[in-house]
This record gives sequence, structure tokens and C-alpha cells, in this order.
Amino acid sequence: MKVFNLIPLALCLSFSVPSFATQRALTIDDIMQFETLQQPVISDNGKVIAVQATPDRGDSRALVRFSDNSKRYQIDHGSNVKVSADGRFVLADIEPPLFDRETEKSDDLPHSVVLLATDSGTTQQFDEVESTLFSDNGAYLLIKHKPVKDDEDAAQALAAQTNEPSTDEQTKPDVDEKDVGTNVTLIKLASNEQITLNNVTKFAFDKAGNYVAVLQNKHQVHQMSLVKLESLTSEILYDSNSEQLESLAISPDGRFVALTKGDASVARYGREHSLLLLDTDTKKSQIYRQDNGWSYNQYSSLQFSKDNQRLFVGRVASVAQQAQLPKYNDAADVVNPEIITAQKQLRIWHGDDPKIKPQEVKEYAKELKRTYLAVLHLQTNNMVQLADESVPDVAYGEQRDYLVASSDVPYQKMITWAGFYRDVYLVDLNTGNKQLILAQQPSDSMPTLSPHAKFLAYFKQGGVYLFDISSGRSINLTHNISTPFADEDHDYPIEAPGYGFGPWLGDDSGITVYDKYDIWQFDTSSHQGFMLTKGDGRKSKTQFRVVGLAKEKRLPAVISQGQKILLQGYSHSTKADTFYRATVGKQGVTALTEGDGKLTLLARSTDADTVVFSKQRYDLYPDLYSANINNVQNAIQITELDTQRNDFAWGRAELVHWRDGDGVKMDGVLIKPANYQVGKAYPTMVYFYRFMSDRLHAFPDMKLNHRPNFAWYADNGYAIFLPDIRFEIGYPGISSVKALTAGVQKIIEMGVADPNAVGIQGHSWGGYQSAYAVTQTNIFKAVVTGAPVSNMTSAYSGIRHGSGLARQFQYETGQSRIGASLFAAPQKYVENSPIFYADRIQTPMMIMFGDKDDAVPWEQGVELYLAMRRAGKDVVFLQYQDEPHHLKKYPNKLDYSIKMKQYFDHYLKGAPAPTWLSQGEAYQEYKKAD
Repeated sequence: MKVFNLIPLALCLSFSVPSFATQRALTIDDIMQFETLQQPVISDNGKVIAVQATPDRGDSRALVRFSDNSKRYQIDHGSNVKVSADGRFVLADIEPPLFDRETEKSDDLPHSVVLLATDSGTTQQFDEVESTLFSDNGAYLLIKHKPVKDDEDAAQALAAQTNEPSTDEQTKPDVDEKDVGTNVTLIKLASNEQITLNNVTKFAFDKAGNYVAVLQNKHQVHQMSLVKLESLTSEILYDSNSEQLESLAISPDGRFVALTKGDASVARYGREHSLLLLDTDTKKSQIYRQDNGWSYNQYSSLQFSKDNQRLFVGRVASVAQQAQLPKYNDAADVVNPEIITAQKQLRIWHGDDPKIKPQEVKEYAKELKRTYLAVLHLQTNNMVQLADESVPDVAYGEQRDYLVASSDVPYQKMITWAGFYRDVYLVDLNTGNKQLILAQQPSDSMPTLSPHAKFLAYFKQGGVYLFDISSGRSINLTHNISTPFADEDHDYPIEAPGYGFGPWLGDDSGITVYDKYDIWQFDTSSHQGFMLTKGDGRKSKTQFRVVGLAKEKRLPAVISQGQKILLQGYSHSTKADTFYRATVGKQGVTALTEGDGKLTLLARSTDADTVVFSKQRYDLYPDLYSANINNVQNAIQITELDTQRNDFAWGRAELVHWRDGDGVKMDGVLIKPANYQVGKAYPTMVYFYRFMSDRLHAFPDMKLNHRPNFAWYADNGYAIFLPDIRFEIGYPGISSVKALTAGVQKIIEMGVADPNAVGIQGHSWGGYQSAYAVTQTNIFKAVVTGAPVSNMTSAYSGIRHGSGLARQFQYETGQSRIGASLFAAPQKYVENSPIFYADRIQTPMMIMFGDKDDAVPWEQGVELYLAMRRAGKDVVFLQYQDEPHHLKKYPNKLDYSIKMKQYFDHYLKGAPAPTWLSQGEAYQEYKKAD
């Protein structure tokens, strides 16, 4: 690990492209080494920004920048960066070298972190680290270390080797590893004073920066300590020799500590807990045990409200030990029918089960951890149960009177074919009473509750509604507005959703609402609304959205009347982004930036006006810029990863328009090859999914995965075409073909695409479309189809193994867009299935599947392969072993990328066929590694 203090550079914000005398074509080695920036982290005061730069294959580094670019550091092997609230310190995990990560077990690798002082550049390294946490004010750091073997462990290990029980083993009961604490280092960062706390299982800082509460557990010693941060002295507020201390929370002001505790002699799985509330001022405590059928277990969560008035608790209806199968204990047992059949391995699928068995199995672990939210009002000592088994989900919020609750319980069976719905309730925090507001609301259209719980806003059947909680009345805010608020591009066989909501005004006086282009502001008293963006969005086909608002963790951002806010405007015409300024309560917008790139706001400081955003084009890497939110036009560039392109000739992207077979205007992106020559026709790769034209200004994803790497292909003589697809319900296959063939014909007419060298590649939904397309047209000379559905009639009742859900809903209401069941419209399933037209295919095809695909049954690839093989077609099938829907193992990702390129090079460029393509590969088993 190395830390470098880098000299700031004078940087230009222009989009100019450098010119270099000697440039070469991009290689696969270059892609593996190409670095990509991860999500940046900014200090609360906006002064320091840290980000991880990671190559596709190699070792990461952490980049630390002052937002004014006055200082910069680099931490070699740094990852998972954290920044203290005051920006004075940056913490980075230190990754072991790639070779070690590939050749050693994770548990055998070092787990270290580096703490960087940003004012001086000095560092400290801490080893054997499990987790870290800065205090809310950034003045303290807590480091939890990995468990280490103590003398007792060593004695037990020695006893195991000699087959003799240790003395400790005879007296000390088995303890679950989750019940055992480890060492924690607490550091006062200003002075570097440190103390060590032993046997720590949980810890929590108060927001005020006065205390850290700590749970310490070991055999017959269980205590809750409160550490005064200023003096680094601790006081035991609770101890027990028999109760394991589990969950922990401390109120923001440090006044209260809550914890759960249970009998340590009881197995963790079925250990029932009680809740203990401690007053740190008076040292008084109160215990809350099971009441009204509700209790606590190991998963019971604890969280205080921001105003220190409420404690939210996760509770359960019952606590029990895990069921066990009977064993054969004597000779009679092995012939006892009851004991014998108890050993059966059986799952019963009942027609009335709410969830099908695979979904039940997949969700079993999550359901074991499910708790039901209750709230303890601290002033009145009143515990109120909010959620229950019929209405299990309550969305956390800081509102004092009501929260939003929802339930999918009535619709769990119909998820199989109809998709996802919920009933929506308002739950009273003081009584627990629930009021049904919306029945069978689409799960992706949940309502939004105002900051003071006076109103609930929601979208339904094309309209935007406001529910007035005090009067119990719903008002359609948009019934007199001609502008549509439902998705205008919706092409699924279900009701069109809305575009969503912007922020509420903090005093509940208004809410912002989005249509396709503009932002509306509605008054909650008069119910009148106006376009905050003055209709400029629809006039210029620019989509405006609010960005860059400061927000607290787990809470939505709010705005106030007269506040200046930042908008991002996306032009549907040019596909470029612009930042704008608007004023809440006043019509009109002012452009702050200009250019032909894509802008992405990535971070906003909580306590300052600093924002971090990226700016990119196909030929411009998305480096980071920092700026004051009110002055984004004068942003400072703080990273320079675009220099990675300097050695390469890079292609350029442009927007293409055409009309499909029905005369519908379509858009697409054409990436011309590096060193493009006008008049020369090039081999062309077509890649697509649904809407692709919004990628016009997107820098290519510099990774090897299930997609073709655009830069690699463009740098090696290919044009790349990314067409939009618009679907007709019931006819997804032919809709795609119409868009594809018209689009390809357009780029052929432009003279860019060689009509005898156009290939197509798609994955998943794109894989289906690519496989279907070559059954209907011979315009493509090669096709690579990844994880395609080839037979909708068999896939209809398949299982998504990743979630356990049935696939029926995808066809009746979802992506596959058939719009009816298999038995209601069997012909549509046949018409849209490539396998039934395999005998028509004239295009060489390569199929790719992971044989543990968790989304599309990999047998769909087998069906397509066998159909083409039976029809005597040119086909090859790549089966990657133990891989899911998207390849995860790097050797497989690399191999597939190489084989895909070789495949297209052969059929589109005339390159010799590699041996695996011309002859295949015989099955072979390899010697197992030692």
C-alpha cells in the first residue's frame, strides 16, 4: 500500500478531444486494465471527495480530492472508501494483490484499512479489520477487528489434534459464533488517542457526538457500556452473567440506549428476547417483555426517531426453536413407519398455496428474519404495534402521526400470472389503527406521504391524486389538465404508470409532480397546480427533473417556497443533458450549462452546497467535477481518467433517425469505427434491448462481460448500431424485426454498413429478439444470442430460479408482452417463438447460456440448439458451467468475449475460423487441483 500526495493540475472543462501522433487499436489486455470510477463519497461539509478507481482485472486505488482541487492523494489498493463528516480523514480498505485474491482463500487474506489525514497526508494502517465506522460528527473512528484465536481456542484446537477434551471444553458450553464479541479500537482522531474494548458484538454512536454505546459479550459476562467520547472513559450501565445482549440503538441526543437481551443458555435460533430501555442521565431502566402476543428475537431491530421521541422496534408473533427430524435411536426405529417417513425428502405444491414452492424456498431465509414494526412512545411509555401478519410492511418515516403501510398478502397467489400489487394503508402511530387508502395498487406505484403526514399523494388510472388525511377525501389534482401524466411510451399489457413525484415542500403546502417532460407544483390547500418549468420541457422535448437536494439518511429531501433548485434537463432530441436553475413557486428555468454530453449528478454534501457530477460522451470518459450547486457552470474537474484513451484511436457516436415498417419515427445510435473513412462500408455489429438512443453520449462500459465491448469493436474496424425498439402488445417478435430491419437498412443506405457483413448480438430479452429476428429476415450474416427464450410455450410455466417466481406474469403482463395466458392465446405464443421457425434460419448462430441461469431456464438454449441441429443449421452452443444469467467468473467472461469476437470476425470479416468453431471441442475431464 502506498499513499501519494499528488500535485493539482490546471484543468479545462471543454469537450476537446486530444490528438496524438501514434495511436493503436484497443486490445483485450487494454480493456482488462482500463479503470472505472465507482460511486464517489463526499464529506458532509463538502470539502473532501473520495472515489475508488477499479480496473476490470487488477488492483484498485483510492483517489482523494479536495473539492477545490487544492489537495489530492492516492492510496494504492484502496477500496470501499469512507470520508469523515468534516473531511479531515479518509478511510480505505486495502485490497490484497489480485494474484493473492485469486490463489488464496478469503479468510486467509489480510483484512487491512488505511486511515489518511487529509490535512497532512499522513496515514495509519490497521490490520485484521472486520468493519469500521466514523462518528456522525467525524471526530471519532471505531474499528472492529476480526476475531482472533485466544488461549482457550488454542487449547481446544490442541485437544482436537490429540483426541482429548480440553478442561475448558468440559465446562464451557457451545457458543454460537454470533454471540461472541471481538476487539474494538476507538480513536479520537484529533489527538490520535486510542482505547481498546474487548468482546464487542454491537456498537452505536449518538448523533450529538457525546457517546458510543457498546455491547460486550463472552461466556457469563454480558454488559452494556457507555463510552464518553471526550474523555474516552467508559461506564457499565447494564451487566448480566446469563443474558446475551443482542440489538442496540442510542438516541440521537444520547439520552436513551435501547437493547434486546435473552437467555444465553438457550440456542440462538429460538432464543426469546426482551427489550431494555436505559436512561443515560438517571440510569433508570425499564424492561419490555412479551405483550399482546408480540415478542422479540435475534432479528429485532431498534431505531430512535430523529427527534428522540420514539423508538421503533421490530417484533415477532412467536419465537421457537428450529424443528428437528427424528433419528434412528434403536432397532425398532428403523422399521417404524412414522420415523421412516419422517426422513422423506418431499415438498408438496398445493394449488391454493399463496406462493409456489420455489418462491417459498428462496424467500425462506428472508422470512425467518422478518419482524413487524412497533413504536414505543418514550414520553408516554406507550408501545403500539404498527405492522402485523396481514399488513406486514410499514415504510419508516419521521412523521409523528401516520406512516404508510402496505400488504401484498391478498395478491401473493396472483403474482404468478398478474404481477405485483399491494393494498396501501395509513397506520396511526398512536393507536396502530389502519385505514385502507388504495386497494390493489401496482407495487411500483407506491404513494408518497407528506413530511408532516397531512397528505398522501398517489398516481392511479392516469391521474394524480391527493388524499387529505384529516378529511379523508381524495382529490384528483389533474382532472382538468390535458397534459398526460401516464407514461407516454408505455408498451406493456398493463395500465401505464406515472412518471413519479418530485420533492414535497417541507411545510406540506405543496408537492412537485413529473409528466414526461415538465415539473408541476401543486398546492395542497387550493389543489391548483402550475408548470414550474413553464412548459419549456414539452416545447423543446426536454425532460426536467429535480436533482442535487441535500438529504439525511433514510429520509426524503424536501424543498421550500422561494428556494433555488437544480434541475437536470435531458433532451429527447439531442440526447444531451443540461443543468438548469429553477425557483420553487415561480415559473421558468434558466440554463446553466451547455454542451453535447451526458451529465450525471453523483453526490451532494449534507451540510454544504457542494455537488459532484460526471460529464461524458462516447469519446470522453466520465471524469468527476465538483461545484457549488448554485454555480455548476464553473465546475472544477477533479479526476483525469480520460487520459487512458490517449493511446487509442477512438470512434465517434452519432444519432440516426429512420421510420420502421409502420412509418413510426425511430432513433438509434451509430458508432463509427476509429479512423472512419467516408464512403467505405464497414462490418457492423447491432446491439439492442429496448430504448438505446439515450446511450448516444454514454462512454462505453470498459469491461468484459456478456455484452460486446463497443470500444474494442470500433477500434478494430467495426461500426456499432444501437437501435430503439418499440413493441406492439401481442407481437413482440415482429415488432422488433420491423425496427431492426428498417434501422439496418438505414445505415446501409448511409454507406456505413456493409450489407454483407451485418451481425447482431443480444442478451436475455435482447437474446430472444436476436434469435427471433433471424427466423424472419436474412439481413444478418451472423447472430450471437445470449440467454434467449426460444420457446414461449415451454418457458411460460418455467421458473425464475433466482427469485423462485413463476414466469407466467412476464408473458401476460410483463416484458414478453403477449398480454394473455397460454391457453387463452396459444397461437401468439407459437408465433412469437423462434423455435417454431428454426427451419427458416439461414444465419449462422452462436447460443450462450450459463447452466445455472437464474432468470431464463437454460434449457431454452438447449431447445434452440437441438431444433437448429435437427434442421441442419449452422449452430454452436456455449454452455458455461455453474454460471447464472450474467456470467460472473472472470475466466468465463474473458473466454466469451474472445469467442464472440472470433465468431463475428470469421463471419463478418472473413477471418479463419478458430478450431473450437470449425471442429468443436470434445468433452474432457481434468485432474483435480491439489
